[in-house]
This record gives sequence, structure tokens and C-alpha cells, in this order.
Amino acid sequence: MLKIGLTGGIASGKSLAASRLRELGAILVDADLLAREVVEPGTPGFARVVEAFGPEILDSNGKLDRPKLGAIVFKDPAQRQVLNGIVHPLVREAAAAIVSGAGPGDIVVQDIPLLVETGQGSNFHLVVVVDAPDDVRLQRMVEFRQMTTEDALARMASQATRTERNAAADVVLDNSGTQDQLLAAVDALWEQRLLPFAENLHRSTRALREAGPVMNTSKVEWIAQAERLAERIIAAAPHEVLAVDHIGSTSVPGLAAKDVIDLQLAVADLQTADRIAPVLASAGFPAVPHANRDTPKPPEPDPAQWLKRFHANADPGRAVNLHVRVAGSAGWRYALLFRDWLRSDPSAAELYQAHKIALTASFAGDRGTAAYAEAKEPWFTEVAWPLMDEWANRTGWMPPSYMSSAEGKRGQ
Repeated sequence: MLKIGLTGGIASGKSLAASRLRELGAILVDADLLAREVVEPGTPGFARVVEAFGPEILDSNGKLDRPKLGAIVFKDPAQRQVLNGIVHPLVREAAAAIVSGAGPGDIVVQDIPLLVETGQGSNFHLVVVVDAPDDVRLQRMVEFRQMTTEDALARMASQATRTERNAAADVVLDNSGTQDQLLAAVDALWEQRLLPFAENLHRSTRALREAGPVMNTSKVEWIAQAERLAERIIAAAPHEVLAVDHIGSTSVPGLAAKDVIDLQLAVADLQTADRIAPVLASAGFPAVPHANRDTPKPPEPDPAQWLKRFHANADPGRAVNLHVRVAGSAGWRYALLFRDWLRSDPSAAELYQAHKIALTASFAGDRGTAAYAEAKEPWFTEVAWPLMDEWANRTGWMPPSYMSSAEGKRGQ
């Protein structure tokens, strides 16, 4: 199943987006609704809340007086932490029960107001944030929810900042305009990305790529995207993955590149790579047959040192190449050395960029990038290797060591 984490600040329009996704066919898990249900009278959650905050937070019918409780917790972070410590685990348990009943081809959307604050982003294939400027949200709370400005600002201050939420997003839906505009954006997301993503995931196939090689100017967001993807991959197999490193052109600031994130997943051996292949596929990175070796390069001519397992993203909205290599192998070392050389030597990056731009012009009419990639190979041996080997010897460069600790668990 495709798992989507949906979030947004208070009064951002998240609930409207969630309702639309449910109308389109998603299974919706509403954290706000579950948060109410797990503290209904007679539940263990209700008893624990009353014990923590006293019977004065009950109304005349013996239920929680939510405005009174809200006034307490949104003005006192310590009290809010107590309430969250009671409610959040119960909500997650209830949500897990709903998700477990979904089918393999379903799209499950979990509507979680505090997704970013609780660090749950790596649990999902995509995080979707409904966004609106702070002043717009404040105006909505005052005008439509009859909240005082003070209370509205306190609610906003209790959540992550707009910058923090958007930094955690794979998709940002702008809701600074009309409701119809937001609904149109949700519809487009569903048709163009979520449906094909779910289908690819169900069939365990990579997203279709038919475009030829196109160079993009360097994008700052490539680094953050790689970090989010690395966290998801590590979460999928935390005891088997030694490291996930951002490699390739998109890992070098300022370098023009195809809009494809290359990641290197380090494992202890290829048996481990094969064992975790189904887990990686479920996480959104199915294996790609017949792409399990690199072209041997100096100084190691042994083809066995260049064996790998290759996976690619099922998400049509973000192209990813995932190279699963044995830590310490020649292919693993070359990828890291090449990246670090380009990062450290501007003239090297300029040399590589010029080579890529020239080849891009030669293969501009192609559908796909296979011929372009093959044409690049001689350059890595004839031009890059002597220069990067000299740089490594001169600077004392050494590859990272993952075996003795968990230091490599984050993408670099």
C-alpha cells in the first residue's frame, strides 16, 4: 500500500485536503478524530487524562471540557507534553489498526497535525504539507473560528513553524488562495502522482522515465530531498543498512545535473542486499533487473569488486537511483571518492560539468538516458581517475568506516 502522511498548521486547510483525498478513494486515518475517540468516557485514555489534570476539566455531562483543557495545554508547554504523552501513543495504536486492514493496492492517508513535531516523516512514502502564510491562518482563526488573536497565536506557537513543516515535505500544497484552487491541486496530485505511485508500488516496478538527458542548474533542495529519502531507507531496514550516502552530481553543490537523486546504500555483503530487496521495494524502491554491476575502473579490474544491486524509485514525482553496494568494495569506494573530489575541487567539478553538457547536446533527442550514461564511462577511467587518485593521495582522503559504529546511518 502507498502510505501518505498529511499535515499542515492549524487553519491551513489540511482537513479540506483530507476530505478530498477520501472522496477520491483514499483510506483516511484522521488523527484528530482518533484523538477524540481515545479519550471518550470509559476509555483508559479518559481515565489517564482526568488523573493528570483533575476532575475540573470535565463538563456537566462528565465529558472532557475541550476548550478548558485546550486553554491549559496551549499556554503551558509542560502541560501540553503531559497530554501528548497520554494521547499520542493511543492514537498511533488506533491508526495502526486501521492501516493493517488496508489492501496492497490501497492509498492510505494519515491526517496527522503534529507529524513534523513528532518526527514521523520517515514512516511514509510521501509527506504532504498543506501550507498557507501565517497571517492568512491567523485571519481564518479569528474570523471563522471566533478565536481571540491571543489564543490563535498560542495555538500556532505550539506547532512547528511554517519553515520547519515545509522543510519536511515531499509535496507542498499551497492554500493561500481559494478552496477551489486547493481542491484542484489535490486532484492533480492524486491523478499525476499518487495513483501511478500506488500502482508502481503494487507491481514492484520503477516509475517510468522516458525523457532524455536534460541538465538542470544545481538545486539547493536536492540535498534536503536526499536526506529525507535516506531516512526512509534506513527506517525500512535499520539493522541491515550500514549507511545511505548521497552521491552523484546532485550531491555536489553548484554542479549542473539531471534531476535524479543518486543514493548509495552500504551493506555488509550482497547476501544482505538480496535479503532486504523486498523491504526496499515496499519502502518505494523496487529492484531493477539486469543493472547489477558497474563498469570496472582503476585501480581494481576485478569485476566481482564492481557488483551491486540496483533499485529505483516507484514515485513518478521524484526520480531516484539507489545503488546497493558492499562497504569496502571498489564500486563503493569509487562513488564516495568521486563525490568528495568534486566537492573539494571546483576545477574538477567544472571539468565534469563541461563533459556532461557536451554529451547532453549529443544525446538530446534520445528517449531515456542509457546511451548518454554509456558514453560517459570512458571519461571516468581516462580523465577522472588519474586526477581523483592524485587528489586522494595528496589530501590523505580515506573512505568512511561503518562497521564499528552506527556513524554511517545518515546520508551524507
